[in-house]
Amino acid sequence: MRARRAGSERGYADHGWLKSFHSFSFADYHDPAHMGYGALRVINEDRVAPGSGFGTHGHRDMEIISYVLEGALAHQDSMGNGSTIVPGDVQRMSAGRGVMHSEYNHEPAGETHFLQIWIEPGTRGIPPSYEQKHFAPEEKRGRLRLIASPDGADGSVTIHQDARLYVALVDGAERVVHRVAPGRRAYVHLARGAAVVNGDALRAGDALKTDDAEVVVERGAGAEVLLFDLA
Repeated sequence: MRARRAGSERGYADHGWLKSFHSFSFADYHDPAHMGYGALRVINEDRVAPGSGFGTHGHRDMEIISYVLEGALAHQDSMGNGSTIVPGDVQRMSAGRGVMHSEYNHEPAGETHFLQIWIEPGTRGIPPSYEQKHFAPEEKRGRLRLIASPDGADGSVTIHQDARLYVALVDGAERVVHRVAPGRRAYVHLARGAAVVNGDALRAGDALKTDDAEVVVERGAGAEVLLFDLA
């Protein structure tokens, strides 16, 4: 099975201060054909205007990953964590039995462009927790860098689900290959640029679902690729 979805087919919401594309059903966007993929439930591509953000709100029983592409995102939560996420940072918040948080772009000029990712946890009602790590561009250049996993392997952030998230930067002759174990599947989201993935030409916002035995990313032009390995 292999299915490509153009970024232009995603749900879209314009709230003025927030412009958001939804890869899967979210808020007022509902599409029975796109409710998630395995444990992967949300990929929102958000652009937050200067001086704006998400006020304090709550979550339960979700692994929430924030990945900043441009700008900065200030985070505060009910666990006492306060930080600013910049490009290269990966933030993981396990909402568990309940957490409150806020996210803001405090910059006076320049929007914050980031991906908000939700993964359903394998166990509900766990204590909420938080983790943030930085992955430099050279760690992702021409290779798949593991940034989230169930066991914190290779310095990745730890999520409570049998899922792994990799990021690669691919240009020119660079080529990356990921083997997909039998019984598993992959979801590829192109965050920036363009690349060919398993023979399909993808541009920013496009995605590919596949249960092929391997994922091959090549012929990139400023490509930043997120690859989810899912049960």
